[in-house]
Amino acid sequence: MATTAAPVLPDGHRPNVPSAARRFPGIGSYEQVDREIAGTLSPTLGWFAALGIAILCMLVGATTWTYQIHEGLGAAGYQPPVMWGVYIVTFVFWVGIGHAGTLISAILYLFRAGFRTSIYRVSEAMTVFAVMTAGLFPILHLGRPWKFFYLIPYPNWRLIWPNPKSPLVWDVFASLTYLTISSTFLYVGLIPDIAILRDREKNPIRKAIFAQLALGWRNSDREWRHFTRAYLFLAAFATPLVLSVHSVVSFDFAMALSPGWHATIFPPYFVAGAIFSGIGMVFTIVIPLRKAFKLEHYITLNDLDAAAKLCLFTSMVVGLAYVTEFQVAWMSGNNFEQDYFWNRVFGQWAWAAWIMLICNCVVPLSLFSQKLRRNTKWLFFLSLTTNLGMWFERFVIVEPSLSHEFEPWQWGTYRPTWVDYGILLGSFGWFFMWFLLFIKQLPVMAMSEVKETLQPRLRVAHAHAGDVDHDLTEGTVYPDDTGAPH
Repeated sequence: MATTAAPVLPDGHRPNVPSAARRFPGIGSYEQVDREIAGTLSPTLGWFAALGIAILCMLVGATTWTYQIHEGLGAAGYQPPVMWGVYIVTFVFWVGIGHAGTLISAILYLFRAGFRTSIYRVSEAMTVFAVMTAGLFPILHLGRPWKFFYLIPYPNWRLIWPNPKSPLVWDVFASLTYLTISSTFLYVGLIPDIAILRDREKNPIRKAIFAQLALGWRNSDREWRHFTRAYLFLAAFATPLVLSVHSVVSFDFAMALSPGWHATIFPPYFVAGAIFSGIGMVFTIVIPLRKAFKLEHYITLNDLDAAAKLCLFTSMVVGLAYVTEFQVAWMSGNNFEQDYFWNRVFGQWAWAAWIMLICNCVVPLSLFSQKLRRNTKWLFFLSLTTNLGMWFERFVIVEPSLSHEFEPWQWGTYRPTWVDYGILLGSFGWFFMWFLLFIKQLPVMAMSEVKETLQPRLRVAHAHAGDVDHDLTEGTVYPDDTGAPH
């Protein structure tokens, strides 16, 4: 395994080299975990500044939406033949990020991936807030958004029921189902950590809230047995649910007859793209948090290296899907399909397609270099290009197809207006506002899972000759098999 810190200290110890015995060599005790991770909950000036920017962006989006309600959907740049624009693109973008979060957490848990411990809480929280953001866009698509509850199948005296043939209804069902499961998955995993915060809290009001949320957790063997079984069940249940729900989102396009959409490759294509975009967003969030909260010894370079390999793999799968699309169109003998893909890459929409291809297929190839996989600045830059490329992927799927369908006299173009851009900016402000509030109320890493990787502290130490580790933060010497000072 490549080391995270090449120099050897004078005492012969490497300061941050994970091993089979110690996943987090910079952590020496349970108390250190509680102190450092719970310490991230204290608000700082930088956090207030970031929250203020997020709220400002959200208010820009809300103001823009108010203007659209007053003026009508025409203010968003819709005009025949393109009647789906930035809103559906951004909806699929946020749904993809949301699906990737739980998929990363659940699948890595089922496969017992060690680097999951560092990033899974961020990915699960990201999932909930991304789905909350995506859920706004079916409402934004409505000319009368205050009637959004017509999309929900509830008993009513008007006997009005949603049209099951409408993709808008499919999106509502997909979003509500996934929000329910992902919220449950996040909350169940938080229960042991909420109990820790309950026991540390001095404010009586917050202590009472944590006590209710902890559901009476007392850290007993019986509770842990039920907890692990419930968490395993939810992980196993969420994995196929994610695949099926994002496949339903892809059916918004695959069930249509428009050129470039009517293809069976869309469900696996969308799932692979969701994982890729989700890992990009995880990097976008984790790397600044790692620096701001000084969590380098929790989120190690080895963890980022492993996540970068997963990012590289999903990028190659997405690239294969792009090539397959072109191959299918070429071998189909369908002139409409062939003209569509030619127009996408070399015609009217070439600028968007090449942004997509460079960001999603070319830039991630740099991750073949171990040096770049372990460079946090490069990973952060790559995460931004990934988010940009995946947004343009959805843009390239939607707009070229609608603007270049079967009849030449119907061909047109699409130009987003300031209303589209304002609501796009507002969606990012909405997402980051909730996430910033989350990280100051609940731990951004799973304290209980980090502790599971440490050597337990026994009542009676059983030290063995020559079997001594050094606690790097406390300056205390610990026997490897006890974790207690001697």
